[in-house]
Amino acid sequence: MSNVKNYTEQGGEKTVIGGTLEFTDDAKVVNMPGGGSGYVLPPASYDKLGGIKVGGGLYIHEDGTLGASIDCPADHQEDSTATTVAALKDDFNALLAKLKDAGLMIANG
Repeated sequence: MSNVKNYTEQGGEKTVIGGTLEFTDDAKVVNMPGGGSGYVLPPASYDKLGGIKVGGGLYIHEDGTLGASIDCPADHQEDSTATTVAALKDDFNALLAKLKDAGLMIANG
């Protein structure tokens, strides 16, 4: 055992890193067994970065950002032909009801 953090032992067969291992920009790592495959990215959470799996209706853009494909489950609403404020209110409320029924808007509450 050595009294320094980084040292080589067993005639150079073993190097122990107890401090910082720093690679310069032109450094290369060769013949690394497993290629680092033992690392498992932890899942992301609300307050911690990590890995996610892309679920249904989602996709990854070429720039790496997450996108969503939304199939519009709301029933069709005809264009309003209302000629009075009361009729326009009825058409608008019908649209709101369809959005709420489809889960695209939070119901009253």
